[in-house]
Amino acid sequence: MTAASRFCTHATRSLRRSLVDCCALLGLAAMLAAGAAADQATLELVEPSVAPPLELVETFPLETDLDHPDLPEAHEVWLEMIGAAQQELSFAQFYASNAPESRLEAVVQAILAAARRGVDVRFLAEKKFYATYPQTLDRLGAADGIEVRIFDVAALMGGVLHAKYFIVDSRQAYVGSQNFDWRALAHIQELGLRLREARLVAPLRQLFEMDWALAGGAPRAEVMADLVAIQDYPVVVSKGEEESAEPITVTPALSPATWLPDGRLWDLPQILRLIDQAEETVRVQLLTYRAVGRDGDYFAKLESALRRAAARGVRVEMLLADWSKRRGTIEGLQSLQVLPGIEVRLMTIPPWSGGFIPYARVIHAKYLVTDGRAAWLGSSNWERDYFHASRNVGLVISGGAIPPRLDRYFARNWESEYTETVDPCRGYTPPRIGE
Repeated sequence: MTAASRFCTHATRSLRRSLVDCCALLGLAAMLAAGAAADQATLELVEPSVAPPLELVETFPLETDLDHPDLPEAHEVWLEMIGAAQQELSFAQFYASNAPESRLEAVVQAILAAARRGVDVRFLAEKKFYATYPQTLDRLGAADGIEVRIFDVAALMGGVLHAKYFIVDSRQAYVGSQNFDWRALAHIQELGLRLREARLVAPLRQLFEMDWALAGGAPRAEVMADLVAIQDYPVVVSKGEEESAEPITVTPALSPATWLPDGRLWDLPQILRLIDQAEETVRVQLLTYRAVGRDGDYFAKLESALRRAAARGVRVEMLLADWSKRRGTIEGLQSLQVLPGIEVRLMTIPPWSGGFIPYARVIHAKYLVTDGRAAWLGSSNWERDYFHASRNVGLVISGGAIPPRLDRYFARNWESEYTETVDPCRGYTPPRIGE
C-alpha cells in the first residue's frame, strides 16, 4: 500500500468513525427526548425483533458433560458478531492470549478480516498483563485499520481493566466472563450475554469511549466533564406476551464507583439489593469469594448481605472454583459453611487428556440468581478491589427467561459429579494452577 493510499484509507476510516459518533449522539438525543415524553423514566421496546434482546452464551470445558445444547457457544457467537460488523469493532479486554489453531485464532483472523474490509477496530487492554501476553496485541496493532491502546488502570483507579466486552456497530455487544484467551473458549466454564438492544449497548459504548480517552492520555477532569446520563434505568426490554406479564428489565452493572459515566450503574449496590430482596434462594457462582482482603481489611458488604439472607430463612448456595482451596481464601468459605442456611461447594474440572493446561480447567463464570426471578451476570469476582478499584462490566436482569435459565444452569453444576461441599474442619491442598 502506497503512502498516499494509506493516507486515504485512514482518512476514510476517521471520517467513518466521526459519522458513527455523530449518529450515536443523535441516537442518544432521540432516546433522551423519548424518555422526557414518557410517563415513566423507563422505556418500552418499540418493535420486537425476531432475535431476543438478551441471549445467554456459554463455554464448557472440553471432555466434560457440562455442555448445554440449548445455549450457543461463545466462540461461534463471537465469530458471527465480528463477521457482521460493518463500521466498527471496539474491544475492552483484560488481556489477549492466543495459541495456534485454537478457537481464538479463528476470532483473531475474523478481526483482521474485518479491518481489511474497512471496519474500524479498536482494542483496549490492561497494562499489567501486556508484558506477559504481548504477542496477540502486537499482532493486532500492526495491522492496518486496527488501533491498540494499553490502559494503565492501576495509575488511575488502583486496580486493573478486568472487564471483558466488545461492541459491534453500536448495535450489539457481548458481555461476560470470557477473557480474550484461547483457554476461555475451550477449557474453562464461562458465561456471557449477547445484547441486541441498542439502549443497553449505549452505556457500554460511553464507558468504552471514556476508557479509550483515558488510555490515550486525556485528563480525567476533561473526560468526566463530557459525561452525561444518557437515559434512565432500568431499561424495559419487554413487557411479555400478556398485559399481566412481568416486565423484563435490565440495568448495566459497572465498577468502580468513582469512574463511571453514570453513578447509578455501580454494580455493588445492585448486587446487594438483589440479595436483600430474595425471599427463597440466593445462588452464587464465582471463581473466588473473599471477605478479607490481602491487606487484612474486612470487606463486610457482601458477607453481611449473605448472612442477612440466611438469617431470614433464605437458602444461600455458593459455588466456587477449586482454586479457592488456597490459604487466605478457603478459611472464609469454611466460616460461611458453618452458618445455618448457607452451603458452600467447590467445583473441580478434571484435567484435559492432552496434558496440563496452566490457568485453565476451572469454573470462571460469575453470576447471581435470586428466587429464579432476578440475576446479575458479569466479570467481577466477589472481592473488594473488583468493586472499588477495577473496571468490571455486567448486567442485572429482572423477569424473563434469563434468570430461571441461570437458576437451572446453577442447579446442574451444584448437583454434578465435579462438586464437593466445603468441610469446615479440613485442611485443603491448593490445586496446580500455573506452570
